[in-house]
Amino acid sequence: MAEVIIRQTGQRIVCEDGANLLETLLGAGIFVDNPCNGKGKCGKCKVKVEGETLLSCLTEVHGRMEVETLHKERKHKVLTKGYLPEFEKDAYDGGYGIVIDIGTTTVVTGLIDLQTGKELANASMINAQKHFGLDVLTRITYEYEHPETGIQELQEAIVNSINGMLREVCDEAGVAKEEICEIDVAANCTMMHMLLGVDARSIGRSPYKPEFLEAKMLKAKEIGIEAGDDTVLYCLPQVSAYIGADIVAGAYVCEMQKEKGNVLFIDIGTNGEIVLASDGRLMCCSCAAGPALEGMNISAGMRAAEGAIEDVKITEHGVEVVTIGDQNPVGICGSGILAVVKELLRTGLVKKNGAFIKKEKLKEEDYRYPMIRLNGTKREFILHKEANLFVTQGDVRQVQLAKGAILSGFVALLNKAGISMDDLDKVMIAGQFGAHLPADSLVGTGILPEAVKDKLVYVGNSSKTGAYMTLMSKKVKREVEELAAKMDYMELAETDNYERVFTESMIFPAF
Repeated sequence: MAEVIIRQTGQRIVCEDGANLLETLLGAGIFVDNPCNGKGKCGKCKVKVEGETLLSCLTEVHGRMEVETLHKERKHKVLTKGYLPEFEKDAYDGGYGIVIDIGTTTVVTGLIDLQTGKELANASMINAQKHFGLDVLTRITYEYEHPETGIQELQEAIVNSINGMLREVCDEAGVAKEEICEIDVAANCTMMHMLLGVDARSIGRSPYKPEFLEAKMLKAKEIGIEAGDDTVLYCLPQVSAYIGADIVAGAYVCEMQKEKGNVLFIDIGTNGEIVLASDGRLMCCSCAAGPALEGMNISAGMRAAEGAIEDVKITEHGVEVVTIGDQNPVGICGSGILAVVKELLRTGLVKKNGAFIKKEKLKEEDYRYPMIRLNGTKREFILHKEANLFVTQGDVRQVQLAKGAILSGFVALLNKAGISMDDLDKVMIAGQFGAHLPADSLVGTGILPEAVKDKLVYVGNSSKTGAYMTLMSKKVKREVEELAAKMDYMELAETDNYERVFTESMIFPAF
């Protein structure tokens, strides 16, 4: 046997000799950032062992090992509200309901008084499945790599989180969990499979066919949710492997099925899901934006937590940063990396092809000259010298790939509908990440074209709002299911000239 001692707390963990250090720490409930699920790619799971900095995922435990963890779990900024249209609610004599939005990154829960429709309490947290990877494909890979236990482990992670949040909101409102009549859930397709304990592996391989798409209604206790014996669990319907119930909910909340003009709905995150309403037709697609827009795969990247840089201005007097919670900067989140790339483009430090300009092209008296440094032969932008935070060429490329993916989906849908940018009446931005992105960053980096800058409407957490509407109305449940059936999914890779559209969408806008 071997033993791990946590230097800061003195906690002792006994494990098998040769055990993986990351798995040992996570198994003991110790926070270690682990975006790539222990593949040695992200570099975020660093710890100090005998004074030497190592990746815990690539380290074995032998004998007695003293470990110093380098990061603490910080308070995260999670979006819990959103636009709510007028709708007819059912009449209730009493009782309570729960609405849940399960995202790949965050989970949001609300406790609702069914008689008044009022939200009495809400809770949010980072999705506990983060220990199995930060994106859906990494979690699906975990199911492949652990065929006997993976499905159950991923289900238990999210169900335990839900049970914890149910206790939290019920305690806050003074409500017994046995009084909960119904729980309505909106989630992406992979998260819905994992919640219900359904094998999600088919979502990760061609032809990307989910085990189910239809709405589900069952007793909550069947999957281990701790509420009343007769509490109903309702899961909203989906369209395809990558257009889930969260997007169906958002499209319904935005009343896209009623739109007479041309309206585009987009939820920006690890995946960019886009829905276009045009001439009474609903078309949708999903593009793999990657985790860069949520602060991952970025050298100094982090989630939107306290201390994360969320806005950047490059001035003649230096680099100005704004952090979440006004804390000292410790990294940069998605909105921050977009802001800094926009500023690098605006000031000419990065060209429209995504490359840094050469430092020798700048005069020493140029205010931009000290902002660029050479790391070997690679150029980097000094974001915050005291915090040792830099933006690398690789970071800019990650944003460029995300921008190309999202904009190409945008363009492909318009091409399919036979309309131009100028024909759009509005663009509705939904989701946790989108809510924190000003139009200047979206347009300045070219994720969305300049032509729509004055047409943007932010709708907040439309996934949770859609779950609220189905909870309060049987008619809405029926209409949401009808809407999902009408949404026409388009596979981008199979569209005409998509490679050319993607390549052109990679180019940054000129200032």
